[in-house]
Amino acid sequence: MKTKIDDADILVCVKPAGILSQSAEGKGGRTVQDEYPDKLLYPVHRLDRETGGVMVFAQTRYGASELTAQITAGEMKKRYLAVVKGKPAEDTGVFEDLLFRDKQKNKTYVVKRMRKGVRDASLEYTVLGTAGEYSLVEILLHTGRTHQIRAQFSSRGMPLYGDGRYGGGGSAGTNLGLFAYSLSFIHPRSKERMTFTELPDIRELPWSLFGKECYESNGKNK
Repeated sequence: MKTKIDDADILVCVKPAGILSQSAEGKGGRTVQDEYPDKLLYPVHRLDRETGGVMVFAQTRYGASELTAQITAGEMKKRYLAVVKGKPAEDTGVFEDLLFRDKQKNKTYVVKRMRKGVRDASLEYTVLGTAGEYSLVEILLHTGRTHQIRAQFSSRGMPLYGDGRYGGGGSAGTNLGLFAYSLSFIHPRSKERMTFTELPDIRELPWSLFGKECYESNGKNK
């Protein structure tokens, strides 16, 4: 597993798809903690098992408290790349929805009204390129709801590539078209703003559908 930074308070790594962010009841499989057996990692956010990308873990209780406070205050910025079926009507925009999380079905739904268990969700997107029936989209999350990107795009008829749970097709071994490519936060001790980026392997599907210029066009990966 690729490590970006490892100091007394934090560890930033690139989680491969297929590895759990943390141990979960009823879910077996290798976790990020298993990749660092000599460390005690405190999870402060998560990525779906199927989603790869940049993550930060605290290595102290102080670090965990500081990072969690940033997430609550909206100071931790998470950017994703997604491959979606179809294309948004506008090249840039904001999706705002109400989401209901059904834990028994492990699925998130867009709903019409606020009620118990429903939370607001918001993201902004930019289309970076198109290839056939698919679009490459950069996403900045305003909120961090479970399966938020997958549910919000699927509800608009644009499921993610390989996302069988939300109507995107795919089978065993199909990569999910979602990658957490940029993470920005304030270091809990130095108070320095830090930004870490990592691109998915653009030689593999679905990322290989798009030319390298698509990944460079937003100027945020330099």
